[in-house]
Amino acid sequence: MYTIQDTSAPQARAAAVRVTPDDQRYEDLTRGCNQRFVSRPDYVCLIRSTQEAVDAVQEAVDSGRPISVRSGGHCQEPLVDSAEVRVLLDMSELRDVRFDTERRAFMIEPGITLGDMYRTLYKNWGVTLPGGSCPSVGIGGHIAGGAYGPLSRRLGYLVDYLCAVEVVVVDADGTARAVVATDAADDPNRELWWAHTGGGGGNFGVVTRYWLRSPGAYGDDPGTLLPRPPKSVLLGKVIWPWEGMDEENFVRLVKNFVAWYERNSGADSEYLDLYSGLLLPHKSSGGIMLNVQMDAEAPNATELFTKFGMAVLEGLTVAPVIVDNLHLPWYRATLWDGLYTSGGLETRRSKVKAADMRAHYSDEQVATIYRHLSTDEYANPSAALMFVGFGGMANERPEDATAIPQRDSILKLVYSVSWLDPAEDDKHLSWLREWYRDVHKDTGGVPISNGITDGTYINNPDTDLMDPRWNTSGVPWHSFYYKHNYPRLQRVKAAYDPRDVFRHALSVRPPGEEG
Repeated sequence: MYTIQDTSAPQARAAAVRVTPDDQRYEDLTRGCNQRFVSRPDYVCLIRSTQEAVDAVQEAVDSGRPISVRSGGHCQEPLVDSAEVRVLLDMSELRDVRFDTERRAFMIEPGITLGDMYRTLYKNWGVTLPGGSCPSVGIGGHIAGGAYGPLSRRLGYLVDYLCAVEVVVVDADGTARAVVATDAADDPNRELWWAHTGGGGGNFGVVTRYWLRSPGAYGDDPGTLLPRPPKSVLLGKVIWPWEGMDEENFVRLVKNFVAWYERNSGADSEYLDLYSGLLLPHKSSGGIMLNVQMDAEAPNATELFTKFGMAVLEGLTVAPVIVDNLHLPWYRATLWDGLYTSGGLETRRSKVKAADMRAHYSDEQVATIYRHLSTDEYANPSAALMFVGFGGMANERPEDATAIPQRDSILKLVYSVSWLDPAEDDKHLSWLREWYRDVHKDTGGVPISNGITDGTYINNPDTDLMDPRWNTSGVPWHSFYYKHNYPRLQRVKAAYDPRDVFRHALSVRPPGEEG
């Protein structure tokens, strides 16, 4: 039996490690994954306990210093690293994963990365969670934003398993304190729990612990209180060379892929155990990639795996090159680089834009995607659009059950570009912004909620949604992320951060303030 000490017991009072500008570590600790953004705080606090977080927040509030919070560092916009930040709380040393016998749930600290979380949960208890596939992403912001991944078609969003959260908040009188909020109907702090089921990181306070358990799970055996992953999986990676990929074949490939998800994303689909992603990079990359993962022990797994491939290939005259066709144990498969494409981004400058897809783009929109990716006027192998498989059980809960409201999407779309030279910022940013705008030109340059798209995902933040140059739809930025849940999030903000201590470029604004 795995246990932890009583979580209500007083913690030893210790000061957080403080890193100032004269410290060698400062340059590394004041930048995250995206090298476009570097902060210059007065100091960085390395947080190692809840009490250290309380004390660090209290000191910052008392001195009037703006705060930001980082766990894994994968934020793509200046929500953590900005000129306004004077104190940066680095949560990366809080990385424990334990089974809490009193809460009958797994306690996970915000600094652990996805790769380490999967390894620890699986090796110790044989369980997992449906999070993302990039192993270096930190859990702190990932969970708060909603979180999904290759197992979400079968298991739902990761936040569907969140049963409690510990948050350092600041009261109206300026007092910092730690609050544990749960999903219990009679918990007076229940709304704070709800706000962390997709309300985004850095909005309401500093998360120091999460507790997760399967909805409706009972008993005391840790091995039954979170989902068990597949015993083994079928994996495939296919690459089509850009040479010979004319517009007709490109449009056919995209339409085949999306049409399959339109047909197979219901909760009753026999394909809930199949996940796939279609990566469409600029032609200078050399090739287009499809990756596929499926539970090898699902009914008719091999047959369904083959039928999926045939459906995507139907009508194409460009011959694919099969790079990988594997059958691996599940945990080994999480290490397969065919499922993630962000390797090396930690040293690059980048920009991401995204959309939730309900139904296929029009022929004109797909042709626009092709035109931008096949142009000779711009060449960047990292520029790409990724169609990420979704749907299934992730869409089985109401929009207001969690703060993340996208509950009828079939695909998540990610438009991205990265580069090295700061002198090229305008070139790459302009190309991506114009591409995204052109694809959505009929809806103000953005993916409004309509029959085709349904806004976007807060863990792919995009401050362009606040800019009338790029968002001419008249739809406010927060509607793309939170839809009708936003006023409720504002009420949580007013209750738990009345002084607006936790503020960034896309933070939830207090009631009455549009932002």
